[in-house]
Amino acid sequence: MRVKRHLRWAVVPMGIATAVILAACTPTELNGYLPGFEDADAKPATNHTEMVSGLWVNSWIVLLVVGVITWALMGFAAVAYRRRKGQSGLPVQLRYNMPIEIFYTVVPLILVMGFFAFTARDQVILETQYEDPDVCISAIGKQWAWDFQYNETDCEADQAAVWSMGVQAQTDEQGNIVSELPTLYLPVDKEVKLKLNSRDVIHSFWIIDFLYKKDMYIGKDNYWSFTPTRVGEYDGKCAELCGQYHSMMLFKVKVVEQADYDAYLETLRAAGQTGDINDAYDRLQNLPGTGASSEGEN
Repeated sequence: MRVKRHLRWAVVPMGIATAVILAACTPTELNGYLPGFEDADAKPATNHTEMVSGLWVNSWIVLLVVGVITWALMGFAAVAYRRRKGQSGLPVQLRYNMPIEIFYTVVPLILVMGFFAFTARDQVILETQYEDPDVCISAIGKQWAWDFQYNETDCEADQAAVWSMGVQAQTDEQGNIVSELPTLYLPVDKEVKLKLNSRDVIHSFWIIDFLYKKDMYIGKDNYWSFTPTRVGEYDGKCAELCGQYHSMMLFKVKVVEQADYDAYLETLRAAGQTGDINDAYDRLQNLPGTGASSEGEN
């Protein structure tokens, strides 16, 4: 009973100390130093970012607990079974220890199954596409910039669509970006479905603070659905080595109110940037390895 009482008095201050330490942590620290959590009062960037950071942080907590236990056992074995003065020869050898062997077989299996289950659960949520989104946008990667097409009805090209065409980042002698980057506009608190494809080689569409990225291929469309929940400007880049100027394949994302989003689309329409963007810029719009036009196949 005395031992239990001492343990109780030890656990209480440890719990209080842990709570105080966590309360003093910044949002960045609480979310495992992932980007997009700098302001304690700000909303998450999308409806999925907290789920991604939760998977990341909880995985690290489990791994650190396993690591601490493993290091403690290694240290204990090194001290308790060290060679003492006057000893010679080898210690008593054991052929096997069934309880220990069962332990270090079952526990890693449980950990692996747990990591798989939680990852698969979150992946299903992340990969579930909106059937009837508020906004459909085609993001097109090219060496080494981005084009964005805002479709009115669904994610397929139509005559009511408007688009913007980007060029790769230009820098000065010091490496500072001096050109205007391609910019993707998104309405806040609206369901967004992105159609992702490439004009030439494999690219990867990555909005850093959104904590997710997806590859872009020729001849195969990829999709990503999410809801932006915080107004602001975010950085994006290609996350797949795609050629000589891969590092210059940058873009901006502006999450704005619906009125500002509509006003931006009107500026594109007023500039005559309407219809299918491939009519204005057609590069390698053929089926890979065939030389056949995708329109001819249809």
